[in-house]
Amino acid sequence: MSVVGIIAEYNPFHSGHEFLMNQARLKAGEDPIIVIMSGNYVQRGEMAITDKWTRAKYALTSGADLVFQMPFATSVQAADIFAKGSLEILSKLGCEELVFGVEDANLNFAYLGEKIKQIPENKMDFNDYTQTYSTQYNQMVAREVGREVNEPNIILALAYAVANADLAKKLKLSPITRVGANHDDLLEREKVVQSASAIRNLLLEQPDLADLKQWLPKAEAEQLLAQSVYPNWNLLFPFLKYKIESASLTELQQIYQMSEGLEYKLKAEIHEARDFTEFLRHIKSKRYTYSRLRRLCLYTLLGVTNEDIANSQADVSSVLLGYSKRGRNYLKKIRKDVELPIISKVDHKNSQIGSLALDVRVDRLFEQIIGPDQNFGQKPIEVK
Repeated sequence: MSVVGIIAEYNPFHSGHEFLMNQARLKAGEDPIIVIMSGNYVQRGEMAITDKWTRAKYALTSGADLVFQMPFATSVQAADIFAKGSLEILSKLGCEELVFGVEDANLNFAYLGEKIKQIPENKMDFNDYTQTYSTQYNQMVAREVGREVNEPNIILALAYAVANADLAKKLKLSPITRVGANHDDLLEREKVVQSASAIRNLLLEQPDLADLKQWLPKAEAEQLLAQSVYPNWNLLFPFLKYKIESASLTELQQIYQMSEGLEYKLKAEIHEARDFTEFLRHIKSKRYTYSRLRRLCLYTLLGVTNEDIANSQADVSSVLLGYSKRGRNYLKKIRKDVELPIISKVDHKNSQIGSLALDVRVDRLFEQIIGPDQNFGQKPIEVK
């Protein structure tokens, strides 16, 4: 048996996540399952559909023992940085095994990770502006490992494998074949497991409980239906528009990942765009993926600079969102020796330092949309 880690967004927590949690429990036995979960912003550059505390609660009631918040500077990133930051946190928390869902669990990810690490740096110089960096990277990996790499979860799993190859104490990689819908599939009512994106789209259509409880824990479905607003880019677009139009080019140039003159493109296209989808379409080029541009828009909206990310990554802490009895006992056992600062209560002092300072700041906008304070006055959720 071993301490098992899961990297997740749970946006929202659904039956596919429950299946993976059950598989993790088979591996962990009586040892804890530790989840590193994105906070109120997720990898593809969006606000989560509901707050981090709600999502942590349903992970805990479905079998997780400890849920920690992934810092913003890790969670809203391309796959390689997302994976590296997450694996480092899990390693510091004493995890010995990583469980993750993929389209093909027969691949030897540990071997592939080591092989990708051996690719010479000169093969990583992607200067073909007719294709996105992601496409060029995936093509290069395919040439080196002898397999097409285009399924979203395999791309992320390979990023985990490469990050794991860098760790002094490597985790055992345990892929689990996904069941039901694929990553971005549209809603198919006959399937037991839907994609998280399909469920989010359904929520925007004001479904009834009978719709949601097929694919979510009933209590979570009820809570989501009672939620007064669901964060989405169309809701945020007027704020983004104001931010871009009111900022100077010099200010925009300080935004994290604002590169290759993108600030001029954003300025040129923002005024006439009627909604976020149209704006994205106008700034899209063969060089950048939609995910990359959504992240850039989110950094811009939140005023996240290169300095913010550098400070956050240099001083990482993790907020404890919740625990079970097994998780609490494990935390007591490791807390004195763990190399990672664990925050169980956000206060005036710790909220001004490193990754937590950025997390608290960006959550202020989320609070304007969703309501409750996301940090101050909150305490970890305890599940019996």
